Amino acid sequence: MAKIKITVLKRFKPEDVFGEIGYATPNGKKVTACTAFEDGQEFIVENLNKPDGFCGWAWRDIYKDTAVLNFDGNFKNWAKEGTQHTCCTDGVRPVVFKLERIED
Repeated sequence: MAKIKITVLKRFKPEDVFGEIGYATPNGKKVTACTAFEDGQEFIVENLNKPDGFCGWAWRDIYKDTAVLNFDGNFKNWAKEGTQHTCCTDGVRPVVFKLERIED
């Protein structure tokens, strides 16, 4: 099985999504960019296991794309062979990832 490298491309702040500076929850807590990742951070997926330290919510969102690449599939109409760009579904502070198949 191939390994998959996950790179955190960009963590969006609420103002990137809504255009509001100082976005807060209904109880008044200020919302910032995702704190689970850092831009440029990399993870390696082996045997389709969630990497240590990877957000479980984000993992469930990108797992299907990771599995396609793991089993030698491609997204021919919109990504270079062996790669995919995907994101978590946090609608307030999404994170965009690049997935790359690493051939052994």
